[in-house]
Amino acid sequence: MLKNLFSLEGRTALVTGGSRGIGKMIASGLLAQGAARVYITARKAGPCEETAKALTAEYGGECIALPIDISTMAGIDMLAAEIKTREPRLDILVNNAGAAWGADFDEFPESGWDKVMNLNLKTPFFLTKALAAPLRAAASADRPAKVINIASIDGIFVNPLETYSYAASKSGLIHLTRRMAAKLIKDHIVVTAIAPGPFKSDMNKAARDNADEVAARVPAGRIGTDEDMAGTAIFLASRAGDYVVGNTIAVDGGIVYANPGIPGAGWDS
Repeated sequence: MLKNLFSLEGRTALVTGGSRGIGKMIASGLLAQGAARVYITARKAGPCEETAKALTAEYGGECIALPIDISTMAGIDMLAAEIKTREPRLDILVNNAGAAWGADFDEFPESGWDKVMNLNLKTPFFLTKALAAPLRAAASADRPAKVINIASIDGIFVNPLETYSYAASKSGLIHLTRRMAAKLIKDHIVVTAIAPGPFKSDMNKAARDNADEVAARVPAGRIGTDEDMAGTAIFLASRAGDYVVGNTIAVDGGIVYANPGIPGAGWDS
């Protein structure tokens, strides 16, 4: 068994928000480890289909584009119905689709609150619920199904940016992961989460456009790479992560757990 500890051979996965950024990194990792089919979603059909075509050409498995907006219940139901039509079993669900909004406290709009909370917190719950049947069909004691929620270190520590709904949604998702894990482990469905730090993406433009400046604030001295994100997802999705239940893993170069805190003299006096 140790020889195939990280193998995903023959498995079927769905990665929401999989056309770019962290979602694309994860979809690539799953395919690289032998996943047979990886479905990816995105609001925009063009980029979703382009990514699916590129990943199918690069790896042995098939990447399939399902361009559906899952920010609403109608979109969630549409995606779930599409998956159920195509697949009797779903081994891996990665809830990655997300949004962010920044505004001054006194100016923060209700629209910015609702948009972010709905996609980042409501969608992962209701999509997992809608896909519970194919996840349960794939799950067994020997090979549990996996749900991996993509949170953020902003849900663990306080980011100085005024992204109130984003931080609240990601903190909520971390606790929701624990609650869902407690329920679904009885069905041999393992629920976990990843809390990324700085990775190049359209969501994190600072890391994308000013990598060196951001890296200076990371204990590891660099921003995250595709391999860093893919490796953690592969671990959780594979046999290697079967006994990791309800956990949230910070993949952040030490920002949260290896950071000495407030700089300055006088703390030892």
